[in-house]
Amino acid sequence: MIRLDHREPLPDSLRGAVLALGNFDGFHQGHQAVVGEAIRWARDEGRPAIVATFDPHPVRYFKPDTEPFRLTTLDQRQELFEAAGADAMLVFHFDASIAGMPAEQWVREVIHGHLSTAGVTTGQDFVFGKGRSGTATSLRELGASFGIATRAVPPVLDGEGPISSSRIRTALKAGDCETARRLLTRPFSIRGTVQHGDKLGRSIGFPTANLALGTYLRPRFGIYAVTGRMPDGRLLAGAANIGIRPTFDPPKELLEPYFFDFSGDLYGQEIEVAFHHFLRAEAKFDNLEALTAQMQHDCDEARRLLASSVA
Repeated sequence: MIRLDHREPLPDSLRGAVLALGNFDGFHQGHQAVVGEAIRWARDEGRPAIVATFDPHPVRYFKPDTEPFRLTTLDQRQELFEAAGADAMLVFHFDASIAGMPAEQWVREVIHGHLSTAGVTTGQDFVFGKGRSGTATSLRELGASFGIATRAVPPVLDGEGPISSSRIRTALKAGDCETARRLLTRPFSIRGTVQHGDKLGRSIGFPTANLALGTYLRPRFGIYAVTGRMPDGRLLAGAANIGIRPTFDPPKELLEPYFFDFSGDLYGQEIEVAFHHFLRAEAKFDNLEALTAQMQHDCDEARRLLASSVA
């Protein structure tokens, strides 16, 4: 799949594409419906299908002090879009020029002029342009003047209402991996490069792979049953701590997965850790013996849960 930068010329082969326009962080069921409609439309008309996303997220631009909230990285989104059948991912680098662009200018200069788009799909609640002045309705009206067709896809609903990224974030902050997985159609996963740590886990028989959390949403701190995708593609079961490790000083925010029946050097390599079940909250232990005993119990429980829930 091709990754495009909105600041660079569009390849001629991708002109006249159908564009799925949104942020699509998490790529949950509702996002999948919008992108799926664009891909079907493009295939029906023999056109390329492009999925747009924004980086940084507009919220981060307008409120730079907002706590981390991302559900996916650009690399993860690109892989998800490719698996869905898209031909390219277009990254809008959200900056002052985009933030200050009126909706009409967006359509005239970007969607029509720069991208030569034939069709656009959005969610029904999509907004764009300076002051969020553009809507799916105004996009349809503005697009028509440039020969651009649009389709607004209704939200995907479950028993609790529209499926949304905010619901997924709420579930993860509560440690509700099962709800997050249902809404996403896959487990929430954090991807990162394994870094050197203080090797305390190794000293007590539980060597962990330390990952920085970056811009990801912080799920409820605690212990989880997880799986890890290794650099060679293997999928391993494990247990992980995410949080600040209150037993040790100084507090340090990390994701620390321990993979069962694994030995090897992962330093400097990229892995992806998927969260399947919340086991317990973080706790401070009086000594390493108590911590070690609890970790063994956590690992036994993680093995049991993963054996019954992960194919």
